[in-house]
Amino acid sequence: MKIINSFIFFLVLSFSISTTILAQNAEIDSLKLVLQNHKVEDTIRVNLLNNLAFSLRKIDTTTAEVYLKKSAKILSVLNFPKGKAKNMLINGIINASKTKYEEGFPLYEESLKLNKSIGFDKGISECYKEMGHFYYKKGDQQQAISHYKKALMISEKLNDKEEVFGVLNDVGWSYILIGDYDEAESIYKEALLKGKGTKNKTLLSGCFSDLGIIYSYQGNYTIALDYYKKSLEIAQKHVDSVAIGNVFGNMGPIYTELENYDKAIDCFKESINYLKGNYKNATASNYNNIGLAYTAKKEYKRARQYLNDAKKVYREMNDKGGEAIALINTADVYLALNEYDTAYQYFESAKKMSLEVDNQRNICYSFLGQAKILVIKKKYSSALSHVLKGKKIADNLELLNFQRDANKILSDIYNHIGNYKKALQNHQQYQILNDSLFNKKNIEKITRLESEYKHRQALDSASIRELQLTKTITETNINLEKTQRNYLWAIIGVLLISMLLGAVIFYQKLGHAKAKTQNAVIEQKLLRSQMTPHFIFNSLSVLQGMILNKEEKKSINYLSKFSKLLRITLENSRDKTVSLSQELTAIKNYLTLQNLESSAYQSTVLVEDTIDVSLFEIPPMLIQPFVENAIEHAFEGQETNRKIDVKLTYADKKLMCFITDNGIGYKSQQANKKSYKKSLSSSITSERLKILSKDFKMEGSISIEDRQKYNEQGTIVTLVIPHKTLVV
Repeated sequence: MKIINSFIFFLVLSFSISTTILAQNAEIDSLKLVLQNHKVEDTIRVNLLNNLAFSLRKIDTTTAEVYLKKSAKILSVLNFPKGKAKNMLINGIINASKTKYEEGFPLYEESLKLNKSIGFDKGISECYKEMGHFYYKKGDQQQAISHYKKALMISEKLNDKEEVFGVLNDVGWSYILIGDYDEAESIYKEALLKGKGTKNKTLLSGCFSDLGIIYSYQGNYTIALDYYKKSLEIAQKHVDSVAIGNVFGNMGPIYTELENYDKAIDCFKESINYLKGNYKNATASNYNNIGLAYTAKKEYKRARQYLNDAKKVYREMNDKGGEAIALINTADVYLALNEYDTAYQYFESAKKMSLEVDNQRNICYSFLGQAKILVIKKKYSSALSHVLKGKKIADNLELLNFQRDANKILSDIYNHIGNYKKALQNHQQYQILNDSLFNKKNIEKITRLESEYKHRQALDSASIRELQLTKTITETNINLEKTQRNYLWAIIGVLLISMLLGAVIFYQKLGHAKAKTQNAVIEQKLLRSQMTPHFIFNSLSVLQGMILNKEEKKSINYLSKFSKLLRITLENSRDKTVSLSQELTAIKNYLTLQNLESSAYQSTVLVEDTIDVSLFEIPPMLIQPFVENAIEHAFEGQETNRKIDVKLTYADKKLMCFITDNGIGYKSQQANKKSYKKSLSSSITSERLKILSKDFKMEGSISIEDRQKYNEQGTIVTLVIPHKTLVV
């Protein structure tokens, strides 16, 4: 069974609550040296022992506990509340890191109580922040955010900018985990604003990376890659292997979504190489993501191996959110292997675990996955209940890919149970969302972003060379000012003229390239406006009705004309010019199709005798959109006597086309505020005619008039069409 791309659940790596190992080692070595020189058992030695224990809390808990015991021994004979509060806090952190939650948290509370009793704000802030970390690791993000904000309030009061920057990053990551991306984005941008000039480049790099994560989750890969590149530049500049590893780990899922699986796997392995096993969470995430890439490549055995490795590491860390995602991805593997019962159980386990940590994104995904399986097993009532629960979450979080898939499943369910009206409504909504997601996932945007990035680099390089050249000219001017003034000005003049000519040539080429690109975009828009999804859908619906009514001859005739129109449209869209006869054939076929079922319109296509349609070549797709607009908008409320006339004339070397209807008139259409389609076609065609006028070196224009000014009823569109005439 094919895996739907939007059902791929990747994990990202966060910089939150992390520092580099190299920085820690340098700090530890410095503290040890000071401790060796300070033998007196006083408050200074207590602080040194506590700080050493704090620095070792993540990388060597055994040694950290030894230092804490030495500190506690001195504190037993000293009246030093600050030192005692710090000692208890670090003990709590170490116990919590060993998942001894019931032993760790009371120590936080005792430390907080002692710091409050002496009014030590810095210590109070540290306690709240560590409590936030505790709830973050336990999966209770609401409590984590609450405690982080208490720490943040105190840090702002103390004007501790570095601490404010760090805590804001922690808050932002918790919002990401609960799916509140708007709030998360706002927090991270506040962090960047308040963290200007920060010395913590690892956290600065992480802030950009986490913003990239937000846009990745929302499917906006162009902006996500832009933020990742900013993060990578900072990390590489400061030789921060952990930060570099994290960025590679976060870029990988984008290539997974773009179906470049080998490049994605390379990114994840590069991440593992830079992190070198120092961070279990990052290692587990990379295992998970490699498993996803192999799933997409249909190498299911290797996929399960990596996903099982991810689950083991998450379980060791007691990270229920991460383990839930690994379970979801394993369920997808079994779903692809058609082992539906096993897949269903994995989704159920993931759902229960996600409910514990309030991860709405995972819960939504699990409901939709189970709904798919229930549809396959023809349990439509239960499937409907599951998909509606998933859709409600997707709507609340504005997750376009999940909304799209929910509508697809709903359409299938309603179709099976015979509710065809709802099936059609959900299918139409699915198509709308699918088109929206397709635009976001357009690979050309990523390619253009990379091209622009290289272009910016080239411009920067050119600017540097220009500055170097200017510097050389200035130095030469100083050295030779007295003896070679005239000669120097001549050189400068030549250089300036050369630069000016170069700039003129460059902008001419740039303008030419832009014109080509603009023309291609306009032609693509016009193609979409000519063969609208609405028209195609209606045509197929009419054909379906004929077939169901067993009108064989009529349906064969209709299908023949529809396929001919579609073929002509697609063939014409590839060419810069087409025969006038071809364009008119397409118009006639279109009008015939529109009238074949109900004979709702009278139409004529007239060509003056002076025009030999086989000798004229014109740009394709100029006339039909206005014919379609007349059909769709000109006759609102007018049920009878509906006429559309297309007439071509040639005089004074101008090929002119008049599209006339006897409908409600252009002004009435505007008054009804339903002229979007018409104005859109006019706008696109006007833009295109400007470009074509230059290419053909002749006039091209469009005008739309209400026939009321001629004491007649309806609208008249006048096209002056650029053309070529073949010589016989």
